[in-house]
Parts: sequence; structure tokens; C-alpha cells
Amino acid sequence: MGHLDHATFGWLTPALSYAMAVIGSALGLSCTVRALDTSGRSRRNWLIAAASALGTGIWTMHFVAMLGFGVTGTDIRYNVPLTLLSLLGAMVVVGCGVFAVGYSRDRTRALLVGGFGTGLGVASMHYLGMAALRLHGTIHYDPLRVALSVAIAVVAATAALWAALNIKSPRAVALASLVMGAAVSSMHYTGMMAVGVRVTASDVDLPGASTMQFIFPLAVGLGSYLFLTSAFVALSPTARERAAYVSAGRSAEPAEVDAMAPARSVQRGRDPHTRRDSRGQDPSPAATP
Repeated sequence: MGHLDHATFGWLTPALSYAMAVIGSALGLSCTVRALDTSGRSRRNWLIAAASALGTGIWTMHFVAMLGFGVTGTDIRYNVPLTLLSLLGAMVVVGCGVFAVGYSRDRTRALLVGGFGTGLGVASMHYLGMAALRLHGTIHYDPLRVALSVAIAVVAATAALWAALNIKSPRAVALASLVMGAAVSSMHYTGMMAVGVRVTASDVDLPGASTMQFIFPLAVGLGSYLFLTSAFVALSPTARERAAYVSAGRSAEPAEVDAMAPARSVQRGRDPHTRRDSRGQDPSPAATP
């Protein structure tokens, strides 16, 4: 049995992976909240943004955490096509759950079905990413811990969708994102605790890409995407803010009309204070002798 180290860089990779999970969750929840306040093409675009943010955040969390994963006695490589497939699968499955909540008339049913399907998708992403590992030896799993990790993923996904439906304020979204990030990270490390490796001595070069050759640049790129999306969401007004702007604009119109009244009076040749015309004559009728 090879010795597994889940934090070869200390607390750096767990902390960074948790941060990625929180950012992805916050973006996904914020985009979903905005989607539910709109309709038509705008709702669809916000839901696509929510799915990409959640899927990207979960995938980035997984592989940032995997940067700290090591096995004594063997190198580790990653199959590139399978790794990319795990990213695509994460976004597609999360998108299905988000769209189910965004368009379904029966919110409760959509929440349960969407949460269950999304949780299974998140777990599938994790284990598909693990299937992309290449090392000298064989990998086996503890079925009980695998089942526990899947259950955590389903609960976390359902909680995230529930939060998107019921949470509106920025503080509540931030708190829900912290909880969601903790749940996703717990799912990952529970799944990793289910892993066992039987190392086989070999001098053959492993196929695939190393973490620094492929995973690190991709994780940095997706992390940059999350930060840019954060800036976009932060600068985009919510439906409540847009309504406040419209209301403020309407309330300002009467004041503008009152301010223009003296100018219109002067243009007609009258002084609004003395009621005299521009020739200085009193417009009132002359007294009869």
C-alpha cells in the first residue's frame, strides 16, 4: 500500500480549494437570484452564467485540492481528455439542475429533482477526475465512504438550489456561499478518504500530463474567469436596484417641471413675481375714467 498525502503543500491547497468553492458558489447563487427576477433571454443568460460559475468553481476546487495530493513510491499524471470531460460534465449537469429550478412551475419538485441530479453530477465529476489519474499501481475505493461523499454532494447541491430560490440579500448569499463551499470541500475530502492505492514498482514513464504542466495552468485560468465574472456580477444592478432607479427618476420629474415653470413664464414675456410683461406695463385692464 502506498502512503497517501492529501496536503503535500500543507494547508495551502485546502485553503485555496475552499476559496474557489466559495467563489463559485457565491457567483452561482448571485446569478440564479438575478435570473429569477428576470424573464426571457435575460433569464436564460443569467442561468447559463450560474451553471458555468458553479461548475467551474466546483471543478477548480477539486483540482486545486488535487495539486496537494501525492502517493509515496509513484509519480502522478492526468489523462487530459478525461480531465476536460470532467469539467464539461460538471457544467452540463449543474446547468440541468439550475435550469430546472429556473423554469419549473413546481419549485418543490424542481428543487428535489434538480438537487438530486446536480449532486450526482458533482460526485460524477469528482470520480471522473479521479479516473483520469495515472500512477504506478491500482486505485480502489471504500464503498461506504464513496456513498457518504455522494450523499454530501446531493445535500450540498439541494441546499445551494434552495438558497437560490429563497435567499435575496447579499449577506444571506455570502453566508450561504460559505456553507456551500464547506459542503463541497467536505464532499471532496470524504471522497479522497475513500481512496486506497496499491503501488507497483516500475521504471516505465507514465502517460499524461503532470499537475504543473496541465492542471495548474488550467486551474489558474478558470480561477481568473471566476474573478472576472465576480466583477461583472458585482457591477450589474439587481432587479430591486433597477426598480429603485426607475422610482427615483419618476419622483424627480415633478421637481424638474416646477423648476422649468419660471423659465417658461419669462419666455412668454411675463415676470412671474410682479406679473408685468416684458415692456414693464401692467397687464391688468386700465381703470375707466
